[in-house]
Amino acid sequence: VSRHERRISQIEQLNQMPVYPTEKIIWDENIVPTEYYSGEGCLALPKLNLQFLTLHDYLLRNFNLFRLESTYEIRQDIEDVVWRMKPWQSEYGGVVFGGWARMAQTITSFSIVEVAKPNIGESWPARVRADVTINLNVQDHIKHEWEGLRKHDVCFLITVRPMLLYGTRFDRRQPFLDQTGLVYVRGCEVQGMLDEKGRVIEEGPEPKPKLRGDTRTFRVWLDPNQYQQDMTNSIQNGTEDPYETFNVIMRRKPKENNFKAVLETIRHLMNTECVVPDWLHDIILGYGDPGSAHYSKMPNQISTLDFNDTFLSLDHLRSCFPGYTIKVIEENPELQVPPFRIKFPISSTKDKGKKRKADEEEKDNEEDKTLIVEPYVAPNRGPYPYNQPKRNTIQFTPTQIEAIRAGMQPGLTMVVGPPGTGKTDVAVQIISNLYHNFPEQRTLIVTHSNQALNQLFEKIMALDIDERHLLRLGHGEEELETEKDFSRYGRVNYVLARRLELLREVGRLQESLDVPGDVSYTCETAGHFYLYQVISRWEQYMSKVKPKQGKKVEVEAVAAHFPFHKYFSNAPQPVFKGRSYEEDMDIAEGCYRHIKKIFTQLEEFRAFELLRSGLDRSKYLLVKEAKIIAMTCTHAALKRHDLVELGFKYDNILMEEAAQILEIETFIPLLLQNPEDGYSRLKRWIMIGDHHQLPPVIKNMAFQKYSNMEQSLFTRFVRLGVPTVDLDAQGRARASLCNLYNWRYKHLGNLPHVQELPEFQVPNPGLTFDFQLINVEDFNGVGESEPNPYFYQ
Repeated sequence: VSRHERRISQIEQLNQMPVYPTEKIIWDENIVPTEYYSGEGCLALPKLNLQFLTLHDYLLRNFNLFRLESTYEIRQDIEDVVWRMKPWQSEYGGVVFGGWARMAQTITSFSIVEVAKPNIGESWPARVRADVTINLNVQDHIKHEWEGLRKHDVCFLITVRPMLLYGTRFDRRQPFLDQTGLVYVRGCEVQGMLDEKGRVIEEGPEPKPKLRGDTRTFRVWLDPNQYQQDMTNSIQNGTEDPYETFNVIMRRKPKENNFKAVLETIRHLMNTECVVPDWLHDIILGYGDPGSAHYSKMPNQISTLDFNDTFLSLDHLRSCFPGYTIKVIEENPELQVPPFRIKFPISSTKDKGKKRKADEEEKDNEEDKTLIVEPYVAPNRGPYPYNQPKRNTIQFTPTQIEAIRAGMQPGLTMVVGPPGTGKTDVAVQIISNLYHNFPEQRTLIVTHSNQALNQLFEKIMALDIDERHLLRLGHGEEELETEKDFSRYGRVNYVLARRLELLREVGRLQESLDVPGDVSYTCETAGHFYLYQVISRWEQYMSKVKPKQGKKVEVEAVAAHFPFHKYFSNAPQPVFKGRSYEEDMDIAEGCYRHIKKIFTQLEEFRAFELLRSGLDRSKYLLVKEAKIIAMTCTHAALKRHDLVELGFKYDNILMEEAAQILEIETFIPLLLQNPEDGYSRLKRWIMIGDHHQLPPVIKNMAFQKYSNMEQSLFTRFVRLGVPTVDLDAQGRARASLCNLYNWRYKHLGNLPHVQELPEFQVPNPGLTFDFQLINVEDFNGVGESEPNPYFYQ
């Protein structure tokens, strides 16, 4: 019969698999090799190389490897914690713990509180919930760490039944299981801590309730697949129920504990139709022309781009495009100042016969090298000093400009940035230019660490980007060095505070125009006031001061008829200079733009009056209001399900530190949105990194070397030959220090200030040379040793 029965498909097998490792897998050397992998012999492991068969194959290999690597890290953590707790057998046959561990507590009681009915077509329960009670009689900071367990944090429930009598010494070199008597390991996911009435304390902007005493109970979700297997096993074979035996709960460092979310995300991607943009599909699998997604080969290249404040002057622009002829539309040298729009030549070689192609190629080559530059005047934003836009002050090098240009064009852009070459400045300028060129598009920023996100945000703050469009997701926003809070709730509070400020301004405008009634009460009433009172006055004013046929308007008339004098009485006086009609009209229009902006912002904030809860408001902010959304790759993997469900959308992705991110964690952010009609709306993917610096951290040598898991997607693309922009001027280290590593890169030179500034020329006090390497001999013939764990000497 078994020959004819339907085999379980690969995907069904995956869906029935428990996500958490158990004691059977964790200590099985055949599945998870130990740290001592010599590099000889063949292992039964999937490999990540340059090419993959299909997206399914790609995801499956990554799933298996990621699962095994996280199992290995879990094994190290469990062993460390249980050794520290020193489980011994007491005189009465129970367990006593002779030590303690910061990351683990003994369980005082454990009970299953809910086993939900299975979903249709599945044989395992929809969810299984349990309560774990522990006694936190420990130092305050450790108690806070336990109380700080968040929703979705993963913990492990462990059963130990030691055979060693009280006071026996443990030998860490001998097998772990026999000495400690570890019997079961099961994973669980925290739903939340229970308050005194036994309800889960929800996360949110509200402060947490203070609980009395030391006893804390956590509600946790267990793995339904695992629970079902264990129950079936205990009923059929009469074995004991592991869920009645747990005596230790272990938590892990949150940074290293995202494995469950990543695995579930990969599994979910394999169950759905996963849509990668057409122009990326072959490159990700490693086939076809590796340069096919470069902007020069994309069918939807954009010819005219507004570079805004990228260039500091026309000479700076000229120096940035060597080999191009530059035509400036404006003749008058005084008006040749930034901001600039540049029209690039776009060669279309399609639909031409061979002979005509040959003739036209000669012409094309001449045309190809001409840039048409148009300086333009940004519209006046209003009379107040804070209306002036913030400007970029960095003099970019030609390669940085090439990176910025590539980042603004659709397609895949790879920027290799050696240390000190201004990777972050390039990233921030690309973000700013995309924001100004395509105001309706949304950009997702992904980095590896929270620290890099903080640096990016601090630089974005210094450019002309309206801060209501910035949002940052994840838990790192606590460490931001600015006094502004860019987290979801921080942004909601900002919007609400800003709304009150703007409504006060509306009230002032209403008083200055002597309009009766209460119009500055809500965004809605303000909108009516704008429509019926403000616009009509402006139109009336324009009809008075617009030049009629053949008649000139006097300069004085511009100021005389202006309806908002009283409102702008707190701006630097005089508002109108009275030198020329054009200048005064520009000022008047600037004033009106200032007023108009108040009302457009209030219109955007109107939704916050209708949505009452902080959660709804923060969702609205994420899906509608924010234009630049930042998160770490870990957060993207953790929250993919929620983001897709909310209908999160974006058009551009920029990744910083891309060479330090695991292959799969780089891939997940491409799929944080639902495809529209079977197509992905992604237009640009910009990766900035340096594959010569640190690769992603993989702790197990076998996976790192044999399976090549430490190769990031960035490195793989470089190996495949995807075209990169290599930044080539560093401004961080002395030239002599730079010579230590610049052989690694194609042409890494120094910026002039590294040679000219005095601090780079004088020696460091007490050192004869720029750098010295010191050889330290072994002390008493013994090198570095580790008498206690993590204590090196």
